[in-house]
Amino acid sequence: MGRGRPRRTDRRPDDGHQPPLRRRTRGQPTAHTGPGRGERDQPEPGRRATSVNHENDTTDPAAPLGPEGPAAFLGPGAGPVGPASRPVAAIRDLRVEIDGRAIVDGVNLEARPGKVTALVGASGSGKTTTGLALLGEYPPGARIGGEVHPAAGGLVGYIPQHPAAVLNPARRVSALLTDIARSQVCHLPRGRRRAAARERVLRALSEAQLPDGEALLRRYPHQLSGGQQQRVVLAQALLLGARVIVADEPTTGQDALIKSRIVDQLAAVAARGIAVVLLSHDLDVVRALADDVLVMRAGRVVESGPAERLWNTPRHPWTRELLTAQREFTPLGLSTGIGEPVLRIRDLIARHRDGGAHGRPTTVLRVPELALYSGTCLAVVGRSGSGKTTLARCLAGLHRDHEGEILLDGTALPRTLRTRDGAQLAAVQYVFQDSRAAFDEHRPVLHQVARTAVRLRGTDKGTARQKALTTLTRLGLPKELADRRPDQLSGGELQRAALARALLARPRVLVCDEITSGLDTINRRGLLELLAQLLRERDDLSLVLITHDLDIAALAHHIAVLDAGELVEQGTAPRVLTTPEHPFTVSLMEHTARLGMGTGR
Repeated sequence: MGRGRPRRTDRRPDDGHQPPLRRRTRGQPTAHTGPGRGERDQPEPGRRATSVNHENDTTDPAAPLGPEGPAAFLGPGAGPVGPASRPVAAIRDLRVEIDGRAIVDGVNLEARPGKVTALVGASGSGKTTTGLALLGEYPPGARIGGEVHPAAGGLVGYIPQHPAAVLNPARRVSALLTDIARSQVCHLPRGRRRAAARERVLRALSEAQLPDGEALLRRYPHQLSGGQQQRVVLAQALLLGARVIVADEPTTGQDALIKSRIVDQLAAVAARGIAVVLLSHDLDVVRALADDVLVMRAGRVVESGPAERLWNTPRHPWTRELLTAQREFTPLGLSTGIGEPVLRIRDLIARHRDGGAHGRPTTVLRVPELALYSGTCLAVVGRSGSGKTTLARCLAGLHRDHEGEILLDGTALPRTLRTRDGAQLAAVQYVFQDSRAAFDEHRPVLHQVARTAVRLRGTDKGTARQKALTTLTRLGLPKELADRRPDQLSGGELQRAALARALLARPRVLVCDEITSGLDTINRRGLLELLAQLLRERDDLSLVLITHDLDIAALAHHIAVLDAGELVEQGTAPRVLTTPEHPFTVSLMEHTARLGMGTGR
């Protein structure tokens, strides 16, 4: 394929019946190499072409795509097209079908140097499928129509929503990054290559908002928080020197401070002339970063335009609903916490061991005292890497290297899952932040959800399947989706399936680790309302909500704030959020307010 020529994906075989299948390449979709290397385009002010055109939407018509490649997206009368104003990658009339159902239909997109183009919409609306098309990646068995113009002469960096899926669990962070950096210092004398590669790695980690990169290099991916994993993948993309970066929910699971820094970093990436395609449900981040926004629903773009216009005067009902749902949450109310707590933590100290089981222990969490009362919700907030997930894993028996007591109804829980009996396993259920890694990719989701009721409640298979289907449907996953394998569902759909699986055990304590971080505003609101309803219906259910989002923490009865592994503040939600006592809590609230005002760029 020559530079600048469109990649045709709608050609038919000789029999003229079906378009050819394009199957997703297996492996780590971190970057895609273009057909050759050329000069990096530099940004310059100029006219922005509209990037979408189909019936029944609110988008201005786009110019037809000609044989000149991505530059042909410019509309009539745009004037001379210089190298700096041309799109570096483009999509025209993309259609992706799976089993005869279109998951993306008629989408047009162009990535321009120095500009941030955002795709927003509900989970399963087609954002990720569209973004991956720029890398030549498609779902297995998909039928593809339309044209994709990859980045001519460069790389497309990809930051996935679930970073653990593209980080080799058997290799340390240093190896994952040094492999990329080593290829960029081959021109140096042999004696200088190692130091130069390490310098590049540390600079990339710092630019990805991991200033303590030196300490993280010896760790394995599973020893990092979800937010730290996300930033390691961002460091990989920065090391590659990509001309286009597709950022798929890059702020998922991040606290307000790190979100603000990632906004600054992606803005700096765009300022260097790199095109950024942002796939996000986080409207605060989109407002702070995006130049142009495409709103997707059911695989189609229903509205597009400059970010400021779309925020101030949305034209499509779906856009207005997304914006309205952003802040519509109802607090659970006050709770006196009378009686004995259902869960109590005393003198908890948790450690990580760098370099494996026999490595040097590092204390990562200290919680002197923390209590959860029956029928209440405790929100645990803090920045990424503060110990929130480590605390959650200790409660669930997934982190054995800790001391202190975790009491369930006054009885000490064994430290590990293997030493807990069936009733204790059912009593404390954990919903993971990375829901995709929590499912077997070869079995239907419905089968895996139903298995919880069979193993932990002793339910027969037929009844368990029916209960699983009822719970999944209540959470917004109908049977046609529940019968699919995990790789055929979006991240948000899988998150709801993971919650359904935990609920089938009828737990006393439900630990939810950033379960709303991968959801759009509408689905997030629905999930939070469901959790609130469950608390009202079941007096014996209590909720530990691990979150970076203070808007979500405000729904809880109580809030505990972690910083650098220390419990720095706790109290009722209204008190902590209105009169915070610790400087870190104050800082967290200030950065949340900054993002809410859209002052990222």
